[in-house]
Amino acid sequence: MKFCKKYQEYMQGQEKKLPGVGFKKLKKILKNCRREFQSKNDVHGVLHNQTCPQHCPVCDGTFFPSLLKEMSDIVGCFNGRAQKLLELHLASGFRKYFIWFKGKLQGSHVALIQEGKDLVNYALINAVAIRKILKKYDKVHFSKQGQAFKSQAQSMHIEILQSPWLCELMAFHINLRETKVKSGMTPASFEGCYLTFNDGKPFLSCELFDSVKLDIDLTCSICLDTVFDPVSLTCGHIFCYMCACSAASVSIVNGLKAAEPKEKCPLCREAGVYEGFVHLDELSILLRRSCSEYWEQRLQMERAERVRQAKEHWESQCRAFVGV
Repeated sequence: MKFCKKYQEYMQGQEKKLPGVGFKKLKKILKNCRREFQSKNDVHGVLHNQTCPQHCPVCDGTFFPSLLKEMSDIVGCFNGRAQKLLELHLASGFRKYFIWFKGKLQGSHVALIQEGKDLVNYALINAVAIRKILKKYDKVHFSKQGQAFKSQAQSMHIEILQSPWLCELMAFHINLRETKVKSGMTPASFEGCYLTFNDGKPFLSCELFDSVKLDIDLTCSICLDTVFDPVSLTCGHIFCYMCACSAASVSIVNGLKAAEPKEKCPLCREAGVYEGFVHLDELSILLRRSCSEYWEQRLQMERAERVRQAKEHWESQCRAFVGV
């Protein structure tokens, strides 16, 4: 079965109508563009294997704007639903019942797990759909504009595989699976997600549709160690919370929200990425369980550093108060 048909069947089979990639519509645009371009070549007696013009009215005016909106809608839908699901899962006591009462998510614990599986599948199949339609674009036009568009989408934070909530959902399913195995229950979580180690370095891995594999490196590029108390910046890069604070030139007391908009990501050098950071709580639970000895050592080091920074902060506040 062709992927386009498989994708259409998947989207039509969803209980709720979800935003997706207009595969048929985009392929039709590409077909019309190729037909129009080839007819112009026939008139001028040139070969057909030339690239699409730099300012193709069909591509610039229809294809990319349509795909851009669809990608934005997909990421917005996925992030919103994943955030609500994980908020409910991590909540405890009265807060959990309050969230249920507000109706943010309906159903039992089993329904919660199924919702998580559905969201991971939704993210992965749409990621493959976007990759395939851009590959089709480049094939039709003998160009690399599709890949350039993908880079643009990443800089706009609408690439679904960049979403910190996908990382969190993957960790969520691994945590559930390990908990159920230890308790002797049959795992009902998504089976395609794994925590793997390559030369001692941890990776969050997931098998995508169409035999594509996603690997998320869990090594902090600042301290060059396994991320501790991990956070994801809006650009999608993951760091230890303390390392991110250091990179943003803020103290742990003030936190990342106090970072100046001009501060840049240490990896991609994009500015303004600290304000919308996401604390990766499920990933933190997973790494604490899987790297317990390392986690305990790092915890002791972080506690000492937090106490030191807190002491310096309050001493400076006291000096400022008395005018010293």
